[in-house]
Amino acid sequence: MRKLVSAAAVTALLLLPQPAIAAAATADGFASVAGLGLTGTTGGAAGPTVTVTTSADLARYAGANTPYTILVSGRISAGGMITVVANKSILGVGANAEITGGGLQLGTTTRPGNNVIIRNIRFSNASDDSISVTNSAHHVWIDHNEFLPGYDGSLDIKRKSTFVTVSWNRFRGTDKTMLLGHSDNYREDVGYLKVTYHHNWFEGSNQRHPRVRFGEPVHVYNNYYDDIGLYGIASTENAGVVAEGNYFENVAFPCYSVSGYAESNPGRLVQRANAFVNSGSCEAGGTVAEPSGYYGYQLDAASSVPSIVTAGSGVGRI
Repeated sequence: MRKLVSAAAVTALLLLPQPAIAAAATADGFASVAGLGLTGTTGGAAGPTVTVTTSADLARYAGANTPYTILVSGRISAGGMITVVANKSILGVGANAEITGGGLQLGTTTRPGNNVIIRNIRFSNASDDSISVTNSAHHVWIDHNEFLPGYDGSLDIKRKSTFVTVSWNRFRGTDKTMLLGHSDNYREDVGYLKVTYHHNWFEGSNQRHPRVRFGEPVHVYNNYYDDIGLYGIASTENAGVVAEGNYFENVAFPCYSVSGYAESNPGRLVQRANAFVNSGSCEAGGTVAEPSGYYGYQLDAASSVPSIVTAGSGVGRI
């Protein structure tokens, strides 16, 4: 079923009890940067608003060729990947919106997933990826979601996608958490994959926070790495990563870069103002383009990151 609702009703649905840290109303980081024909990420703001409670209706509106703001109400069971095309906002209602058993794929080779916002949704038990940003998708904001373990990656960004911000998400017990770059051999990603990761909580997750190939600059700041299994960040295949103001707690290998990782060639990584508690050192080396050349941002002190991020990340916070 679906239901059209007014703009006032949308505002009322989203103005739920707030955490101590107020959520941003608009995209920041690379999702806010002008380029490729867009001045920033606005999602489905230009179109009507619908509420969906089934995977069929979610797929119908997410795949429509016109803008929509799609409110996800309750738990939706999906049998696979649901395609999301351009100019969509997919927003969970309250603290109980969930997509389980499947995930969201932004775009196809013929229908791009540009200008997309995904907020306030829990993803669980995905049969493939929970979210896949692919096929040259650009201007994407993934904010205040929660990711539980699934079959493959929680959040992959690849195949010439760019201008993406991943902010205030909670990853609980995930394995292949965030891949950036399709493969060592997919050199078409060079010049793309400009991504900001900030104020995410990696809670007992295992690897890829993110694992980067080719992208530059990739800005990883003010994230909380909390009891990580294998490693935090890996910069490979000449990627350029700036890691700053992060808090690593119980992380044996916070960063890989100049030594490469697995079969991948070395990357470059600049690290500054990070905190390491019961953790190893961050392997860094090389020079990287500065994110401040693209957008402004306010860096929180690393010591305050655990309290800020645990109070403000995840669903039910917008």
